[in-house]
Amino acid sequence: MNLLKKLSEAQGPSGNESVVRAIIKKELKPYVDEMYTDKYGNLIARQKGKGVSVMLAAHMDEVGLMVGEVDSQGKIFISAIGGLEPITLLGENVQLITSKGKKLEGLITTRDIQDSHELEELPGMGNLYVDVGMTREEVDKAGVIPGDYVYIVKDYLELGEGGNFVSGKALDDRVGCYMLIELAKKLKKSKGNMYYVFTVQEEIGLFGAKTSVYSIDPDYAIVVDVTESGDGKIGGAVKCLGKGPVIVVKDGEMMTTRCINKWLFDIARKNKIPFKPDVSDFGTTDALNVAVSKGGLPCGVVGVPVRNIHTTTSVAHKQDIKDAIKLIELLLKNPPRICL
Repeated sequence: MNLLKKLSEAQGPSGNESVVRAIIKKELKPYVDEMYTDKYGNLIARQKGKGVSVMLAAHMDEVGLMVGEVDSQGKIFISAIGGLEPITLLGENVQLITSKGKKLEGLITTRDIQDSHELEELPGMGNLYVDVGMTREEVDKAGVIPGDYVYIVKDYLELGEGGNFVSGKALDDRVGCYMLIELAKKLKKSKGNMYYVFTVQEEIGLFGAKTSVYSIDPDYAIVVDVTESGDGKIGGAVKCLGKGPVIVVKDGEMMTTRCINKWLFDIARKNKIPFKPDVSDFGTTDALNVAVSKGGLPCGVVGVPVRNIHTTTSVAHKQDIKDAIKLIELLLKNPPRICL
């Protein structure tokens, strides 16, 4: 999964997805008939067909960090882009690309750690800052200003005997991006009219998903994302790594389309693909905005369980990814017409 490694290590926080988009464009080009970037930054690719029009969507962006302010000592305080748990950021190596184009190396710390004090309580985002080893004057001279992106640097790893587990940053949702690229390779001869939509700014409000639907006219959509594993009971379904993908029935914000869910359930059972129906009271995906765009759109969600979502140490299982790809491929080789 060299492509997943490349996607995971690429920098692409919400609002700054250009590096990830460039990787995807290069990988997709041989397999699609047309491809363009819309005005909002979504990448939309199409395989022309005469059958049902289907939208597959995954978001390119990741949670991230931005410069908030610089204090008199040169400490660079940071603001979260999306849902990040501050404690998971301590000690992370980061890079800043300043307004003058200068690259700075740094690390995330707090006053208590700097002064060798024991942490009496978990730090909030406002307690974290980047130490770049510079005075305030040097930081200003380098061109650091509020709004500069702070990029977390993390290697992609393969874990476990045989490397069956993968770990890295941004598996939410570079796993989904990887899956869409692999599906484009496998569905080249599909009878459907296939749209592969790589959205922006999911982590801060699902914005790209909403605008992207207006550029195309699909009959229905399947959103591909990751879901928190926990390796325990959530909503009555056990979502464990290595036990197959998740088919979302309900999340914290929406219900998926029953007809699409039934197709997916039936195909999984017929082909002995392990899966779990997911009923949850928390979170949501791009499907929320896709489903209510234009005149409304039937929508399903296929997820891959991931440990430690929204951290730099997310963990997924290769077989879950492969099974999710197979499930969607079998459905869309000859896409059924929508029923409600």
